[in-house]
Amino acid sequence: MKTIQMVDLQTQYQRIKSEIDTGIREVIDSTEFVKGPKVSQFQEHLQTWTGSRHIIPVGNGTDALQIALMSLGLQRGDEVITPTFTFIATAEVVALLGLTPVVVDVEWDTMNISVEAIRRAITPRTKAIVPVHLFGQCANMEAIMDIAKEHHLYVIEDACQAIGAQYTFSDGTTRQAGTMGHIGCTSFFPSKNLGCYGDGGAIYTQDDALAERMRAIANHGMVVRYHHDYIGVNSRLDAIQAAVLDAKLPHLHEYILSRQHAAARYDEALGGDERLILPGRDAHSTHVFHQYTLRVVGRDRDALKEQLLQAGIPAMVYYPVPLHMQKAYQDPRYQEGDFPVAERLAQCVLSLPMHTELDDEQLQYIIEHVLA
Repeated sequence: MKTIQMVDLQTQYQRIKSEIDTGIREVIDSTEFVKGPKVSQFQEHLQTWTGSRHIIPVGNGTDALQIALMSLGLQRGDEVITPTFTFIATAEVVALLGLTPVVVDVEWDTMNISVEAIRRAITPRTKAIVPVHLFGQCANMEAIMDIAKEHHLYVIEDACQAIGAQYTFSDGTTRQAGTMGHIGCTSFFPSKNLGCYGDGGAIYTQDDALAERMRAIANHGMVVRYHHDYIGVNSRLDAIQAAVLDAKLPHLHEYILSRQHAAARYDEALGGDERLILPGRDAHSTHVFHQYTLRVVGRDRDALKEQLLQAGIPAMVYYPVPLHMQKAYQDPRYQEGDFPVAERLAQCVLSLPMHTELDDEQLQYIIEHVLA
């Protein structure tokens, strides 16, 4: 049996080596390393794949979130609501811009942001909501967009873990993660479902004016060369990473099916163990399983993690400390115990290996050791 990894990029690369190598060689031969035709080509293909009117490729997912917020004309002290159970970048960019992160609790079942918690957190200073499509499925976007419309708020989707997830609205229309809010952000970090071989990210929007502004902000605030209309940053997806992503994009549907197959195997085998709670599914969203995250409730989570490690099975805790308990984000508004669901999740979540190259032998081995 092959060594089990959390993410097996080497095997994935070998399957499409000729496509990847050809794309990279074309960039090197052209010497157009910044912007250039490969970036434009990937941008166009991703627009078609996602159904987004505009795609702005950027340097990474964190930059995508920062540029999105910068484009909205928010003022220092304006409040931005986001879940406390997420990766730090979601709140980090809010704080960096002098805005006020307002963290709220999440749902126990899906681990996504709680709609009722959003409602309770809105104040006259609230200007935006940043829902996170955690672990690969969409938050309750229909309800979130209704709240945003009612209170005249912007919605920036953090879709960095959920590219390809589909959300179905009550009228039957279906949209992809990242294409429902005013702006959507994604990451192409190597471990993501669509990952490059370095850093990369993209911003989605259907709004022409926002798209123009974000393109300028990502390029030092320039609309016309050497004429700076906005305070900007330097954030570009380089051409070699675009070539890698463009080679992988046609395989993304296949990658999603592979992850869903692995998740179904886990579900079937682990569902009868009362010590474990399987990943919850939102009724309106598909799940693309960036992570397969159990809640370990009837045994010691950390002991299980160590037991798996001793058997050669990596397992990870995403995330061990909610945002409101992080040293850098300590705030007198929040105390331990204020967000009981997030705090409980931090104590019991455990993510099993999940990637496109898991085979049945590996899955069976992992299952046997989880159940041991």
